[in-house]
Amino acid sequence: MTGPTDDEDLHDAAEEIRKETAEKAPELAEHDRLGELEKALEEAQTKALYAAAETQNVRRRLEAEKAQASAYAASAFARDMLAIKDHIDRALAAVSDELRADETAANFLAGIEATARELEAAFARQGITRIQSVGEKLDPHRHQAMIEVPSDTAEPGTIVDEMQAGYMLKDRLLRPALVGVAKAP
Repeated sequence: MTGPTDDEDLHDAAEEIRKETAEKAPELAEHDRLGELEKALEEAQTKALYAAAETQNVRRRLEAEKAQASAYAASAFARDMLAIKDHIDRALAAVSDELRADETAANFLAGIEATARELEAAFARQGITRIQSVGEKLDPHRHQAMIEVPSDTAEPGTIVDEMQAGYMLKDRLLRPALVGVAKAP
């Protein structure tokens, strides 16, 4: 018995068998065709569902990024305003009691203090809050230790001095507080 020996002969033989089957039992050929179409339809539906899910995921990600960008868009401006706040605070801290007693200087200082209060109110409206430091444990996510101070009264790792105030913009660090931390004497 001789049979097909190469791939082309095998393919031709398979085609011939399919044709004979289709001629003798057309309902089987039609059933095979229907099964192939159902399988193709199922694959197309699966691909469409995956594409719709991916589109929805992309839309959600973009909406979240947009909301986050608008919530924190003023970060650079807020950092710049912190420098102004620092200068006003230093100026007010440097005023002596003698100067505060002078009526002309007192009126001038009242204007500077009102400006400082208004700046703090603007910070509060924008979600900018001052980080509590003195007396707290050092938190490297909110504080930057500048010096260690020997202390008998404070536990090591506790903040005993604040050189520059730190601020948060909502839940993000805007600027760490520069602090002095207690160490064992």
